[in-house]
Amino acid sequence: MERTLCLDFGNSRQKVALFEAAELKEVRVLPDTHTETVEHLLREWNPGRCILSSVIEHEATLPDMLEHRTRFHLLSHHTRLNFTTPVGKPESIGADRLALCSAAVHFYPRQNNLIIALGTCITYNFINRDHAFLGGGISAGLSMRLKAMHQQTALLPLIEPKTDVPLVGYDTETNMLSGTALGMAHEIDGFIESYRERYGNFNAVLTGGDLPYLVSHLKSEIFADPDFLFKGLYAIAAHNLNSHVST
Repeated sequence: MERTLCLDFGNSRQKVALFEAAELKEVRVLPDTHTETVEHLLREWNPGRCILSSVIEHEATLPDMLEHRTRFHLLSHHTRLNFTTPVGKPESIGADRLALCSAAVHFYPRQNNLIIALGTCITYNFINRDHAFLGGGISAGLSMRLKAMHQQTALLPLIEPKTDVPLVGYDTETNMLSGTALGMAHEIDGFIESYRERYGNFNAVLTGGDLPYLVSHLKSEIFADPDFLFKGLYAIAAHNLNSHVST
């Protein structure tokens, strides 16, 4: 049973997932992106193929090492995809968004899909039933909003996100959490409703590291999948390194 290693180097966290065939077996947060760290994973898991999605600078030796040790694919605008990108500058689409769109088409084919990723930024990614990525939107994520309030005011503290957020804040911290987390929930619900008015029925998928802080505050019907990006990376790896995608 072939193993696929999926590396996701995001702005805030760098993570890795291991698939056996199409089954997700394990997800880890990496301590760093050094070539030696990834080499240790290769020795431990012995994958036959590997894909790297990166939106940060990484060591120049890493792709060469992966190419030498596995059947390797570096996700970029040159990647063969299971959808089209009829936008102004396809080369400017982030690797993470390409993976999310690929997962949507793979798991919800011939349907309209809106994938909302909650990371450093919130990205809204709309793929229509013809498998065309039409674009979407980008706004500040949860931690970015909390940091901005602290950095651009004299007295507001730097606080960490929490899952338990009151509607009516009773001190400075809960006021900030209420305004930020519940404000984001209203933003997401509003976007979903606007898309529904324009496009009719579609799947709304919510994913990303801040999923636990937002999902309970949403009114819209959604699919919550914290590993949706990794599933997209797997689909892209199979599409580019095999003649078909395992199911």
